[in-house]
Amino acid sequence: MAKSIRFYETGSPEVLRYEDSQVGEPGPGQVRLRHEAVGLNFADIYFRTGLYPAALPSGIGTEAAGVVEAVGPDVTSVAVGQRVTYTGAYNTLGAYTTERLIDAAPLIKLPEAISCETAAGMTMRGLTASYLMRRIYAFKRGDTILLHAAAGGVGLIVSQWAKLLGLTVIGTVSSEAKAEVARAHGCDYTINYSQEDVAKRVRELTGGTGVNVVVDSVGKDTFEASLDSLKRRGLLVCVGTASGPIPPFNPHILALKGSLFVTRPALADYIADPAERAELADELFGHVAAGRIKIGINQRYALEDAAQAHRDLESRKTTGSSVFVI
Repeated sequence: MAKSIRFYETGSPEVLRYEDSQVGEPGPGQVRLRHEAVGLNFADIYFRTGLYPAALPSGIGTEAAGVVEAVGPDVTSVAVGQRVTYTGAYNTLGAYTTERLIDAAPLIKLPEAISCETAAGMTMRGLTASYLMRRIYAFKRGDTILLHAAAGGVGLIVSQWAKLLGLTVIGTVSSEAKAEVARAHGCDYTINYSQEDVAKRVRELTGGTGVNVVVDSVGKDTFEASLDSLKRRGLLVCVGTASGPIPPFNPHILALKGSLFVTRPALADYIADPAERAELADELFGHVAAGRIKIGINQRYALEDAAQAHRDLESRKTTGSSVFVI
């Protein structure tokens, strides 16, 4: 019998329950998938707390990798025995499980060079990095970016990818240990936000100009510093709200601070088209397989320890990627 994590009410990590679950046969367009590893992402916390609404009771988790055990009628994109990975939002919710039924549409076939554990630790983060580097802004060699949470899962991939493009990377971190991790993965400079004024330090590092782009996964606590770190007509990319949602603001402030741009992209809108998803995934997989981008899985948990994993992630104790090993 399969084992799954479910929650019956929103709240703290203690609402997560580890329990038996039944998995039937796949219907039209579905496959039965045996997981080998499941990704841990901040989006999981948003579902657990109710920031992202889900019909209760609900499974949790949106990213995993494993082996196709059975396919339903009309499924031609994948076959029994193939290794696949997936990520998404509502269309993949319920990944914290040893085995499940899932639509075949979001599944991405894995090349031999990439393990299921690596895939579970990078599919969401890697595809996010892929669209950030390839779809959001026309980066030119010599551009400078400010990357919040530089030692996090997305941050470590973005910083490595940015160096491949010839960018200068300034990363924010919460400790010297995380600063070392960030520098080892491509950050040219690090700023400890608990000890330094981020925007002031960015201006010092850029000769008063500011950066072309800020990639901000923190949200409420960093919003003003992000705006103040941008050069004239710079772009703030809000990709997460780890510290809470950005409060309402008057758009006129963007004009006062230099005709700035702000965007709030969602991964789902960059992987909705199968051809675009394949293009982003192929480039990501190519970089990882060739060793140009390294995926650091720095935390591994048993599925039954999901509550502790959430506590660690929320308290910013983690670096790089985290996975549940099945």
